[in-house]
Amino acid sequence: MSEENSESWDESESIYEFTAKNLKGDEVPLKKYKGHVCLIVNVASKCGYTKKNYAELVELHEKYADSNGLRILAFPCNQFGKQEPGDSEKICSFIEARNVKFDVFEKVNVNGSEAHPLWKYLTSKLKGDRGNAIKWNFTKFIIDSNGQPVERFTSNKNPKALVTNLEKYW
Repeated sequence: MSEENSESWDESESIYEFTAKNLKGDEVPLKKYKGHVCLIVNVASKCGYTKKNYAELVELHEKYADSNGLRILAFPCNQFGKQEPGDSEKICSFIEARNVKFDVFEKVNVNGSEAHPLWKYLTSKLKGDRGNAIKWNFTKFIIDSNGQPVERFTSNKNPKALVTNLEKYW
């Protein structure tokens, strides 16, 4: 389900029904992650959580992508303090400088009526302390190998602290 065809996101049965644009603007069907445990996170380049989260996400990817099939899907978002102001080109430069090898998508909204359908789906399945709303940058969702959102974490939960949670689904 693309952003343009977003009317029935609430009828979706897994993340595999969605697509998202990568940083080159190409539609990526999320069914490509079928059978993998995924960590989906909204990211920002100018947040207080940026340095540690990106470093630990890179470390998780390096350690578990090949051995355990972990897939990290990062979605830049500028809805929180305007902390992701760059366009796709600037985001590419930012992630290349940090040796990011996991999948990073085009900037999206994660809250409100203009939120990407995937994020509407995720937040409807796993509520946080503000209900459906994403509270801040670096909110994390674990998706099991069947495409189901199974756990949600706030910004202050560091990626490396999720290993025990991830291991339940490998």
